[in-house]
Order: sequence, then C-alpha cells, then structure tokens
Amino acid sequence: MVLSPRHEHLLDRLAEVAVRVGVNVAHGQQLLITAPLDAVPLVRRIAEHAYRAGASLVTPFYSDDVTTLARFHHAADDTLDTAADWLHEGMASAYRKGAARMAITGGNPVLLANEDAERVSRIGRAASKAGRPAMELITRFAINWNIVAFATPAWAAQVFPGVPEAEAVSRLWDAIFQASRVMVDDPVAEWKAHNAHLRKRATWLNEKRFAALHFTGPDTDLTVGLADGHAWAGGAEPAGNGIVCNPNIPTEEVFTTPHARKVSGTVRATKPLFHQGTLIDDIAVRFEEGRIVEAHASSGLDVLNRILDTDEGARRLGEVALVPASSPISASGILFRNTLFDENAASHIALGQSYAKCMLDTDSLTEAHLAEQGANTSFIHIDWMIGSSKIDVDAINHDGTREPLMRQGEWSNQP
Repeated sequence: MVLSPRHEHLLDRLAEVAVRVGVNVAHGQQLLITAPLDAVPLVRRIAEHAYRAGASLVTPFYSDDVTTLARFHHAADDTLDTAADWLHEGMASAYRKGAARMAITGGNPVLLANEDAERVSRIGRAASKAGRPAMELITRFAINWNIVAFATPAWAAQVFPGVPEAEAVSRLWDAIFQASRVMVDDPVAEWKAHNAHLRKRATWLNEKRFAALHFTGPDTDLTVGLADGHAWAGGAEPAGNGIVCNPNIPTEEVFTTPHARKVSGTVRATKPLFHQGTLIDDIAVRFEEGRIVEAHASSGLDVLNRILDTDEGARRLGEVALVPASSPISASGILFRNTLFDENAASHIALGQSYAKCMLDTDSLTEAHLAEQGANTSFIHIDWMIGSSKIDVDAINHDGTREPLMRQGEWSNQP
C-alpha cells in the first residue's frame, strides 16, 4: 500500500507520541510490542523512535485474525483450555527485569461474533489465566506501558459500514490522528498541556475524598462506593519503576478504584461493548452489595453471562471513570467499536480487576489489605460505558451530603 506524504507524516508523529509521551521508553530499556499483522508500518516507526530514545531492544509479537479463527473452526474441543503459558511467563519475566510494554490495538471488533459462545469463553478464560502474571504487573502499574491504535481494514469496515475500504480506512485514520492529538504543530507540547489538565482534575478529586458517586439517568440509578484509600488518576503518571508514562493514547478520563462490596442499583450501558470479537449490546444490570445479581443484553447475552461467571470478582467493579460527554472523541460522533476510544467518549465502569495504582500507600499494603479496603481481584478487566449527555453524577460525602459533579454529562464542579 502506497501512503501519501501526509499520512506518512502523521503516522510518524503517532509513533513519536507513542514512544515519547505514551510508553516514554528509557535509555537501555527493552520494549515489547504486541500488534496485529496489519500494524507492521506503525511497529517499524515505533521501533525507530524507540531506538532513537535509547531502547536496547525492541521485540514485536504479532497476532493474525485468520490464524485465530482457524482455532475456533478446527481445534479439538479438549484443547480449548490450553494457552501459551510460556509466552506470558516470558513477558512477565521481561517486565520484572525492566522491560516496557506497548500494545497496538486495531483488530476486527466482531471477529468472533458468529463463533460458539462456549468456545469463545473457554479460550478467553484460558488466555486470561495464562496472562495473569504479566497483567498483574500492568494493573499494579509496576512498569511503563502504553496502548495505541492502528486503523486496519477489518476495523474500519465496522466503524464505517458500506463505505469503500480505502475511504473507510482513511476516515478511521483521520479520527485516530485527531483523537491522539497528533494533528497539531507540536503534539508533545499538546500532550503536556492535556496531561496537566487531567492531573488538576484528579488532584481536586483526591483532595475532596468523596465516599461514593451516584449516577442517574435513563434506566440508571447506580451508587458506586469508593474504596477506602482510593486515589484518582488521569493522564501521565509515574509507574513503579519511576518512569512517567501515558498508558492510553488517547485518554480523556480520570478514574479510581470503586469499593467492590459497596455498589448498588441499576445501570444501562450507553454504548455497545465489543469483547473478544463479540458485540454485546444494550447491557442492563442490577447490583446488590457490590455484586451483579441480574444482567440483560439485547445481543451477546450468552457471552456476557460467561464473562460474569469467569470468577468471583468478575461480577464486581474494579474501576469507575469520569469523562465529559463533550470529550473530543464523543464530539466526533463516531462509535469506534474499540474500548480504547469509546471509553474516552463516556464515563464508564469496569468489571473485574482493580488497578492497585488507584490506591494510596500500595507499597505497604498486602493483597489481603487491598481487598479489605475494597479493591477487587479477577482474571478480567472489561470497561463498558455508562455516561452520556443524559446522565448526571453526584458525589456523596462521608456525612451523606451531596455535591453535583456532572450535569447532562458535563462537569458542573470545576477545581
């Protein structure tokens, strides 16, 4: 594929932002990259910028949709609980020895939509269990890491159905470049200012020390208690290795750890969830004492129920995030069908594993202490969107008094 000079320039800028702002690779550090095969052009540019920044070794690992589907279509049933433990253990070992991680997203969001839900669940569960050693280091924010996107034809076809492939890919790339803040004169400076704004918001929330958040709107009346010793985060943060990085490019959220046993009420998703190639639409759930006790969806309900049955923590929350309805990604009017983007268009919650980085004094706390304070543990961490211009959010203080945080999806209390 021949790329235009403009596209080449913006793709190189995205690679530079991914390296300098996103993962912020340090001199002498190794970098592991996971990516779909189509993303080779971006991987090569990231490798170039990483070596210029001082990386000692860049190692890419590629996934392939055709190979993935071959397993679902032809693998024997008694092999579906097998995962590449050796690969995940090797990655975890690399992270423990100081390597950084970068993931490039862009796969087909409905790749597994027509596959048997039981096979999808078993393969996904096995992969999650195998990946736990590496994922724990990421959720603890022990290392610098980053996720960035590549516009594949399969993804573009889902975002812009019925549009010729070349036009769909071009439109998706423009949306990615815009959301990733590289279509400006100085993207690195732009990200510095954006990170400062998110940090100001998170600092204000940390100073307030609210006890809970209350979401209200159509089919939503949800109270999310916040974990004892929770900490709000947003934008660039120092990882446990001391390197400041932006885990997500793009990002518009401030987020924290909910109390896994103090969530109650009902909530309806405001955007579809695309999980492991399956569309789950119109999610509506009811929480009691932190646990989902009732779940509905107009499509993908079988997959949703299997997600909820992954383990005990899968029915509880590990993250709550606030995003204004006027965020640039929301303003684009595009349903990206990709959590990296769609979660930054709306306030959201996440089922499963909590981020230890969103707790105070984690270095002195054991896993048991974190759990006592409300942090959740699970093999999964799955974000889904509950915010919109029709959703209000109140903060609840420890004395039961309330403060308006968001009205019709917009911040109403400025720091």
